[in-house]
Amino acid sequence: MTNEDRSPAADPLDPVRLGFDPEEVRARYRAERDRRIRPDGSNQYLAPTGDFGYYAVDPYVDAEPDRAPLEDDVEVLIVGAGFGGLLAGARLRQSGFDSIRMVEKAGDVGGTWYWNRYPGVRCDIESYIYLPLLEELGYVPSEKYARGEEIRQYTRSIAQHFDLYRDACFQTEVTSASWDESLRRWRVTTDRGDNITARYAIFSSGPFSRPKLPGIPGIDTFRGHTFHTSRWDYSYTGGDQTGGMHGLADKRVAVVGTGATGIQCVPALAEDAAHLYVFQRTPSVVDERANRPTDPEWAAGLTAGWHERRRNNFLAVLGGDRAEQDRDMVADRWSDLALHYRQVAEEAGEEELTEQEHELVREIADFRKMNQVRERVDSLVEDPETARALQPWYRYECKRPTFNDEYYPAFNRPDVTLVDTGGRGVERITERGPVSHGVEYEVDCIVFATGFQVGGSHPAASGLPLHGRDGVTLPEHFSGGMRTLHGFTSHGFPNLFCMGPSQNGVAPNFTHVLDDQATHIAAMITESAKRGAAYVEPTAAAEQAWVDEMRRKAGVDSALDECTPGYYNNEGHSSVVRSFYRPDELEFAELLRRWRAEDGFADVLVYPAENHDSDGS
Repeated sequence: MTNEDRSPAADPLDPVRLGFDPEEVRARYRAERDRRIRPDGSNQYLAPTGDFGYYAVDPYVDAEPDRAPLEDDVEVLIVGAGFGGLLAGARLRQSGFDSIRMVEKAGDVGGTWYWNRYPGVRCDIESYIYLPLLEELGYVPSEKYARGEEIRQYTRSIAQHFDLYRDACFQTEVTSASWDESLRRWRVTTDRGDNITARYAIFSSGPFSRPKLPGIPGIDTFRGHTFHTSRWDYSYTGGDQTGGMHGLADKRVAVVGTGATGIQCVPALAEDAAHLYVFQRTPSVVDERANRPTDPEWAAGLTAGWHERRRNNFLAVLGGDRAEQDRDMVADRWSDLALHYRQVAEEAGEEELTEQEHELVREIADFRKMNQVRERVDSLVEDPETARALQPWYRYECKRPTFNDEYYPAFNRPDVTLVDTGGRGVERITERGPVSHGVEYEVDCIVFATGFQVGGSHPAASGLPLHGRDGVTLPEHFSGGMRTLHGFTSHGFPNLFCMGPSQNGVAPNFTHVLDDQATHIAAMITESAKRGAAYVEPTAAAEQAWVDEMRRKAGVDSALDECTPGYYNNEGHSSVVRSFYRPDELEFAELLRRWRAEDGFADVLVYPAENHDSDGS
């Protein structure tokens, strides 16, 4: 059934019935996008070097590690001690591996939760599904959305439970990795003078490990105090993650950036600063959090397998599984868009919808959700002009949504000023403060809530000298595009595993993704050891088959081209090829399970007597 077959009065996609004209909304979205496009794209950001080089310093340690350089061999070397590295170590421990070394540039485990200790920091995914290994550790988080400090301490509990501290090297960064064919080992060097050999190497550097700064003219001329949210300076502000920043009582503070970090730290700064200026380029979606303490009676009644059931239910609800939606276990605002889609599709008679109409249904559901978000702004912000500036005009799926119940009310305070830059960002910074629309805002401190460099976590993009067989580097192998099997292994790079979002499944709950990856990598390593294989390395044919599969599934995501600039679409400057497995993480995890059950290992295990032909067959 098409629109022509419906009468306007009965058409659930008709503007009169909807209460808004979709074309008018599309036009507004395009206008908002166009005024935010910058010619410099991703180059508008700077690495924290030069005058801002102190961002490379770890503020949470007192001294350099007091140890001699290592010259030894381990079975497994894991680079990165965030949730990905911890999960890889935990799953390998469960498989019986004893010789595991973690190398981490921070002073302890935790990854992004080690660095991000700003006031108000919490997980934006329900903690009962975000924190992995809960049943293994016998732990239930204290709140539905746990504070950052609780999460950081939990990462330490994982490391302790699985004895991962024993051979860990902290405040240590890998400087090179090369495959030694004669030893059948990886040779790894570090900035501490270590020379380590390892049979298997796992890289899990994480997508949020390198802070970035805005390339604002004059950023280095400001005479006041500055810091990035990932290096929060409590020696200047006082207080801790819960607030109480008495050092700001007589300070005028500027926050540059209104993404997830800015949304979380603004309410605490509003409470404690003499005056707070929030500089906004693009407003975020800020939905209801409705946090609450964990119900002890509920926690006591949890039965074996509850964690996996709840995690899977969350992704199934977002993926449109009707049965799982009917028993939504998490029941928070993450599921709204999927439920809107279901409602609109049912109203439109989904059994008879064409493919084009399904896309329209998806768009209408998105419009409905975003209308709710904008109405929420109006209901919470008293000043109409401020409320209009805080309303986001783009599709819900253009940016990762945020969740906070204190952010919008903060703008009702007389000592909080929203500086809406009209989509252009701060024009320049003088020795006294930021300038927007020609107005200089004199402040004592600038907080850069500008996030992290996304896309540089994979070793192929990190600049790390990583040489596989015959000295070929990973970037050389990827010169015509990423080439992996399932996103983890590549031909010519024996016993090397890369974790993260690349040619594999993705989901809002990224720790669930990392756990699936760690489970699969541990299974490959375990099977290799059990069968006496020399290497885990996909054949060229298996690698090419996966590359071909990803090309069929990926294509160009034209919807992202229409989005406002952000890291999802390379700041709006190119058609975005989505090199992720579709449709979702649950199906990708099932694909991996089938691969293991059906002996896909035949495509990756190489035995001592086997030769590597030029085509890897």
